[in-house]
Amino acid sequence: MTIMQERPVGHERAHERVRGWHPDAQDVEIIRQIAAGRTTDAIGRRLGLSDRTIRRRLRAAADEVGVDSSIEVVVHAVRTGVI
Repeated sequence: MTIMQERPVGHERAHERVRGWHPDAQDVEIIRQIAAGRTTDAIGRRLGLSDRTIRRRLRAAADEVGVDSSIEVVVHAVRTGVI
C-alpha cells in the first residue's frame, strides 16, 4: 500500500470493537436524523429530548464504534446496515 491507500489509524481496532454494536431504537433514530441533516437541537425537539442528551448519545455511539464524529457514526451505521 502506498501512503495514500493506507487505512486511517485505528481502523482495525475500531472494527474489532464494534462487532457487537447494537444501538437501541432511539439511537438509531438519532443517527437517521443526523444523516438527514438535522441539527441536534432539531432532533431533540422532535424526540422530546434536550440538545445535550442528543449530543451525549452521539458521543457515546462514537466512542463505542471508535470514531471521532457524529458523521463517522452515520457512515459506520450505513456501512454496517444499522440504517
